[in-house]
Amino acid sequence: MAHIENGRQSIDTMSIRTISSSRMDDESSLGSDSEINGFTSDRQTDKYGFIGGAQQTDGSAQDLPPQVLRQREVKWLDMLSHWDKWMIKRFNKVRLRCQKGIPPALRGRAWLYLSGGKVKKEQNHGKFQELDSQPGDPKWVDVIEKDLHRQFPFHEMFVSRGGHGQQDLFRVLKAYTLYRPEEGYCQAQAPIAAVLLMHMPAEDAFWGLVQICEKYLPGYYSPGLEAIQLDGEILFALLRRVSPLAYRHLEKHKIDPILYMTEWFMCAFSRTLPWASVLRVWDMFLCDGVKIIFRVGLVLLKCMLGTREKLKAYQGQYETMELLRAIEPRYMQEGFLVREILEVPVTARDVERENYTQLKRWKKNRGELNFKSPPRLHGARIIMLAEPPRRQDLQQNPTIILDVPEPAPQLKKGKEEKKSMKKRRSIKKSLPILNIPNPYSLPSDPPPPPASDPPAPPPVIIETPETLPQTVPETVPETVPETVPETVPETVPETVPETVPETVPETVPETVPETVPQTVPETETDPLQHQEAPPTDVPPAKETPLQRSTQSLSSTDQDTYL
Repeated sequence: MAHIENGRQSIDTMSIRTISSSRMDDESSLGSDSEINGFTSDRQTDKYGFIGGAQQTDGSAQDLPPQVLRQREVKWLDMLSHWDKWMIKRFNKVRLRCQKGIPPALRGRAWLYLSGGKVKKEQNHGKFQELDSQPGDPKWVDVIEKDLHRQFPFHEMFVSRGGHGQQDLFRVLKAYTLYRPEEGYCQAQAPIAAVLLMHMPAEDAFWGLVQICEKYLPGYYSPGLEAIQLDGEILFALLRRVSPLAYRHLEKHKIDPILYMTEWFMCAFSRTLPWASVLRVWDMFLCDGVKIIFRVGLVLLKCMLGTREKLKAYQGQYETMELLRAIEPRYMQEGFLVREILEVPVTARDVERENYTQLKRWKKNRGELNFKSPPRLHGARIIMLAEPPRRQDLQQNPTIILDVPEPAPQLKKGKEEKKSMKKRRSIKKSLPILNIPNPYSLPSDPPPPPASDPPAPPPVIIETPETLPQTVPETVPETVPETVPETVPETVPETVPETVPETVPETVPETVPETVPQTVPETETDPLQHQEAPPTDVPPAKETPLQRSTQSLSSTDQDTYL
């Protein structure tokens, strides 16, 4: 457009034009290398790469907090790693994230996956290098070279004549003329390829351009521009439903759609909207297809011609055309435009229905189309289903590969250490736990278990009456230790009853046989006792019921156990 392109105001154009004539080249145009050199060092670029003032933002660019941006990047990385599953099972979620905006760091990769360029590139490996090595058709090469410096002259990538940006743009456009020689080159393809090159390498940009020209906008760049004329009629028919006022005004002044929508549609609004809005529109366009382009056109027409006050101020064909060429910036702001786009009730089915109606009318009035373009595919999911990818086609190839030595020896050492630790633990578990009896136990403590080493001697079986127990200790102690009183005290411990109960257990006899020996050899000891016995010079005490028990209360080698 003459006055505003990508939101660039005329003040920036005038500032560039004030450069002295000694710096200007007669053969160069505005924004070429000879005009900008020596001037870029004094002017900063914005976050999109445009030289200061070249983009009109007016606060429309929505800067997200870093935390939100990082979260969205993580989600997009997960989607790109499992792209086929997300596109088939959860495409509505992919659409929602595209409407919110693709993170800038992943926008180029996401565009390549959405458009199907990634699959196309993997299925035609080496094709771009083959086309790039060929010289190309001279007639198209000359036209392309003349258009290079006109594409975003205020962007740092294309500001220098012969710079890397213009070289890659030439390679991409020349390769497409060799890839589709029947279509050749169209000037509207240059801004499409330039936008792609700002976000991805030349080979990826080439396959992205192929997908846009063949799947999203088929026939737009063919000779005769019949497809763009047909879509102009579709836009005008949809406008009748969305904004009847704007439709009647354009019909009254006989303003054909081709007069104002050609650059909008053929360049996908890349030369019309502020750059922040361009990126958001492209995010949705590559996800949902051409219906987004129709929605953007309908929003702009409705905002500029949808009220009676504006229609009264612009009575006439010339005034209306000037109004559509200089759209108010507030209607192109990112937030406002995206909200209005999502609210327009136009679906892909509506577009196809109108396409069928207008095509039928075209054949009736003008005959058959001279160039039969392939069918248009509405969105990334339809494109993927039309050409099912292989799993290896969607793999992300790393751009930077580092040679890292394999840590195999360290892993082996670690395994050996783990094995040795397991062995030590198993040995510890297998060792027996030794229970050492307390030599200073109290009378209330339970008696210790019999020692396992050395083994106890076998008991001696003695023939006794039925009331006698089956086993009797070999000897009875000759004397009673000092700790045992002559008579049972009144306060006997709970473990020893005052008198023998009537119901004596089988192992305890009521009486002790008279033939019990009075002396015991010193060598005979109780197997449960290991300590020295108390002195034996105490005279024997009177026999009590407690002493008539078969279990001795003392021995010559151990203290008393109650």
